[in-house]
Amino acid sequence: VQLQASGGGVVQSGGSLRLSCQASGIIFSLSVMGWYRQTPGNEREFVARDRSGSDLFYADSVKGRFTISRDNAKNTVYLQMMSLKPEDTAVYYCYTPQGGKTFWGQGTQVTVSS
Repeated sequence: VQLQASGGGVVQSGGSLRLSCQASGIIFSLSVMGWYRQTPGNEREFVARDRSGSDLFYADSVKGRFTISRDNAKNTVYLQMMSLKPEDTAVYYCYTPQGGKTFWGQGTQVTVSS
């Protein structure tokens, strides 16, 4: 299983970014895909999860601002982030649970300047 995340960067408060995570080694269309984020000294925090393309779940802190979606033809999950705030600054990790184990992407840095 490999997860390759991309799309992070530096954006001003109120701006937008779209993260991508391409997966390989899994049956993507049947897989749960999602995103966590982590800031220095803190545990990873759940952001969003897509169970099947129609069963979506978000952390309260991002609800209404972030949208998770997937393209099964490209084996890719996306996280569209809008109205970004400085507190959204973190390293974002995509993940997928497979056979009782969780696999993580390498992380992509998102920095929101005030």
